[in-house]
Amino acid sequence: MSVLFDITHTTHYRYARPVTLGMHRVLFRPRDSHDLRVLATDLKVSPEPMDIRLIQDAYSNSVALVQPQSPATELKITCSFSVEHTGTRALDFPLSQRAQTYPFVYDAEEQLVLAHYRVPYYDDPTGELKNWASQFVQTQGATGTRELLLDMTQFIRDTLHYHARDDEGVQTPYETLQLQSGTCRDFATLMIEAIRQLGYATRFVSGYLYSPEAEGGAAQVSRPGSTHAWLHVYLPGAGWIPFDPTNNLVGGSDLIRVGVARHASLASPVSGSWTGAMEDYLGMAVDVQVHKVSA
Repeated sequence: MSVLFDITHTTHYRYARPVTLGMHRVLFRPRDSHDLRVLATDLKVSPEPMDIRLIQDAYSNSVALVQPQSPATELKITCSFSVEHTGTRALDFPLSQRAQTYPFVYDAEEQLVLAHYRVPYYDDPTGELKNWASQFVQTQGATGTRELLLDMTQFIRDTLHYHARDDEGVQTPYETLQLQSGTCRDFATLMIEAIRQLGYATRFVSGYLYSPEAEGGAAQVSRPGSTHAWLHVYLPGAGWIPFDPTNNLVGGSDLIRVGVARHASLASPVSGSWTGAMEDYLGMAVDVQVHKVSA
């Protein structure tokens, strides 16, 4: 069954006095595929931009390169989307025979295409991360390729504490393990790096999460929210499968993807530069509204 969503994402920067605004990079358009269809998009920028260019980056993400007029005391970027989501029935997809149990081997073409998604982003000199990941490999009997991922997804959700953080950037997986807490992007990064240590190909995903429990039985819901982060794992025979360790979700229609990359730092919703005194920066406010139109 298709689900229709309207999403509005506003990023508002404020400055104490006029500053010079540089180019800003906006992950602008959700990623179309068989399960997600983009019906409409809109991009509004204040002050009026001098130039907007729409490109595809190296990951085939739709990116808007925005050059705002300046000097200015604020920058407000509002992205609006309407999408149709049919959902990803991730657990129903059969795997290739060669990939039923862990460890498995990607074929020659997959190894070539997936190489940069298999190489860990962080070094693991002491083997700490590899040891942590290895707890999900059965010591007796076969380990199911998909079951290992399901167990790790649930373990992160059940044992680590979600802690909202407004600071930009992402914790290293070692910091997340030490703190036993983090944000969605930290949990996604931990799982990505852990399963790369085990040989899986995986990528970071940024986008939005719709929370059905917020409906309260109403047919339509408009609610504040935030951007969200999870991961895709490439499994032979099934393709890219979404895993969300923050909410213990696998597939479904609640994850609305916008950008993918090898690391969280390469899939920021909005990034850019400005020139002025450090004390001129008054802060950033982000508002996300997710409106479920129909199901």
